[in-house]
Order: sequence, then structure tokens, then C-alpha cells
Amino acid sequence: MENKRYNDLKVSPGTYVPPVTTEYPEDDPYVGLYKPVYDRDFQEVDANYPYFDESPRNKRFMFLGYLFILRPLGWLLRFKYGLRWRIEGEKRWHRSSCSVRRWLKQFDMSRGAITVANHCYRHDCASVLTTFHASYHTRIPMFAPNFKTKDQFFLRIVGGIPIPEASAGLSAMKAFNAAFDQYNELGYWFHIFPEAKRWNWYKPLRPFQKGAFTMSYKYNKPLLPFAVTYRPRTGIYRLFGPKEEPLVQVVIGAPIFPDTSKPRAAETERLLNETHATICRLAGIEHNTWPSSI
Repeated sequence: MENKRYNDLKVSPGTYVPPVTTEYPEDDPYVGLYKPVYDRDFQEVDANYPYFDESPRNKRFMFLGYLFILRPLGWLLRFKYGLRWRIEGEKRWHRSSCSVRRWLKQFDMSRGAITVANHCYRHDCASVLTTFHASYHTRIPMFAPNFKTKDQFFLRIVGGIPIPEASAGLSAMKAFNAAFDQYNELGYWFHIFPEAKRWNWYKPLRPFQKGAFTMSYKYNKPLLPFAVTYRPRTGIYRLFGPKEEPLVQVVIGAPIFPDTSKPRAAETERLLNETHATICRLAGIEHNTWPSSI
């Protein structure tokens, strides 16, 4: 299947590029290729929505969801997708998050961090969250309509907070922003996919939207870059999925810290460009075919 973005892509030796089996757009990087079915009821996402919810009931819900759903899912992904992790600069691949947590202790994460990654398959969020410390102390801004799909329960388990749509009014957006201010004060971690929309098994890194980098500057939180990369489906793994679906591995880079003494616009741009270049490097991309932002 012809795709100019793929034809011009250059990767380092040994980097696996899955075969193109989908008609990926070549001009608009934010097109939604996954067409969800909005068939679930959900509370109105307006100014009255509980964006910040630290009630005992919600804390219990998040903890049990992490313990009995998210953590077991991480193990299931090891079987279906051969999920494993590696810290940049190390040769060894890990299947336990303990080594990643130990490595992170050398950095100042006292204010939490913002994890960012490419958005490339259905369970990439769980793949990232189970890499380091993935707990009920992570919050993720998400498109509000997605909470009306069959994934509604899971989106809440991973810490999803619906972003109010423009039709909800300015007061709803103020309430949403105030909630993240409060989560930041409590030292919560945030996770964001700067590519916005999911493109399954896509290799080039698409342009980033600015949200994660604006938050990094605003909250003085470091960015922790992740690259979800691939390898061929071989051996026993052929029993757990079609051969067209690759196996998954995650490479983690060192945190990128904001410099809040610099002007906001220039520093936000630097954070975006540096993070985009870092994730390209982690993914084994030597020449990417999209700009860092548009």
C-alpha cells in the first residue's frame, strides 16, 4: 500500500516498521481513524461535572480498578503483545516495572510528571501506565464523547477526565482547568497523547498539539517521554493475535524539565520540539516525515 510518509521515513538499523495495511491520511494528522459507537449514557460534561473528585467513594473505585483491572491488563498485554520496556541507553529489556521505578528515583519527581507518548494502539495507555508506577494517582484529559462508548468504564479506571466541548461554555472549561490545578497541588501525575487521535500501528511520529507542554510550563512539571515501538509477531505469540499485528515494546527517555524563568511561549515551543525529537529517537526514527507541530 503506497504511502509517501512511509516511503520517505528513515529508521535506524534493526528498527521494525509494520507493514502498511491501513489508508493513513498524508495531509491531516488529526483525523480520527477509529470510529467509536456512542451508545452509552454518561453524565453531562458541563460546569457542574465533578472534574475534581477526591471523595472516599471515587478513591476506592480508582484503587480497586487499578488493582484488579489495570495491573492484570498489564500482564495480559505481555501475553498478547509481548509487552516489555527498556530505558534509553540500556540494552536489556524488562518485563517488570520495578527497575523503571528505581531508575526514576534519581530525578526530582516531587511535583509529579507528565508522561507523553505516541498514540498507536488500543492499549497504549495501559502499556505506558503499567511501565512506571501507574496508579490511581494519574489523571488524563480525554475527549468527552469517548465516555459515551463501551470503553467508558476503562477510561475512568485509568484516570480519564472529560474535556468539556465548546458547546458546554466557558464556565465548564474553567471548572476543568481548576480541577487540574487541584490535582497538581496534590502531586498527581498526568498523561497526554500529544498526537490527539489514535492511528493503529503507525510508525512515523505525527505533529504534537501544545496542551501537554503548556501544562508542563504552567505546573513546572517535567515531561517523561515514552515511545511505543514494534517488533514482528513470531513464535508462540502467533497464537495470540494476527500476524499483521506487531508485538509491542516501550522505550523510556530521561525527563525533560521546563525552565519557567523563560518566556512561556518560547519555552512551550522548546518543550514540544525537544520532546518530539526525543520520542523520534526513542522510536528509532532517523528522519521523520511530519513536522513537530503544525
